[in-house]
Amino acid sequence: MKFDKYIPSERLKPYIKYFVVSENELENEYKVFPSSGLVIGFQYKGQLATVKENIECKLTTAGITGITDGYKIFKNSQNIGTILVYFTEIGFTHFASHPANELFNLSLSLDYIFDKNNVTEVEEQLVIATTDKQRIKIIEFFLISHLKDIETDKLILEAVKLIYQSNGTIRIKELSDKLFISQSPFEKRFRKVVGTTAKKFASIVRFNTVLENLNETKSLTEICYENNFFDQAHFIKDFKKFTGDTPENFKRFL
Repeated sequence: MKFDKYIPSERLKPYIKYFVVSENELENEYKVFPSSGLVIGFQYKGQLATVKENIECKLTTAGITGITDGYKIFKNSQNIGTILVYFTEIGFTHFASHPANELFNLSLSLDYIFDKNNVTEVEEQLVIATTDKQRIKIIEFFLISHLKDIETDKLILEAVKLIYQSNGTIRIKELSDKLFISQSPFEKRFRKVVGTTAKKFASIVRFNTVLENLNETKSLTEICYENNFFDQAHFIKDFKKFTGDTPENFKRFL
């Protein structure tokens, strides 16, 4: 199995965290946990499907997945090859006219966002390409051709920064007070740019902090209270929603 990360060019760095080239010779079913940005995927060989209640739903070879508030199960065919594009928290809105929150909890065909002919052209080029560097170059050219000349919403960028600084534990009222904006317009702007509410985004950041902490020698009780969970019952409930498993079982397989 291959999972190689590539840093984007300087022009795309404010909007793209990184690219991944992923290949697997074996058929595989796996969970994907909530992350803080939208993701585009291009399959240049093989097939990908989502699995829900044991029902497989085949995905198009070029698709986009919005921010989710729970885990998703994917299944890949044998000999799959995929390029993944991980957007920064504010990155998606610099390429598409759709508000990011329209994609919340969804995995859709990429031609829902971009012109179908453009998407097909990229898919054809990726199949012909023989190296990872060539494939990344094709994706970068596609993204740069769709990059819009708009200003970054600095207030939302600052909000994202404050949420990360608190490891997702900051209250939304405190956040809007710090940014000198009333809660309702703030929430509307945040959803449009980031793809979900500030509260749900903060819970995803907190969840990912918990995941990092699970690798350490801390007890689950310590992790629970360090991340401002009201009690262990709330901690377990939230964790199960994000992973489908209890923290104790999850930690056992790390």
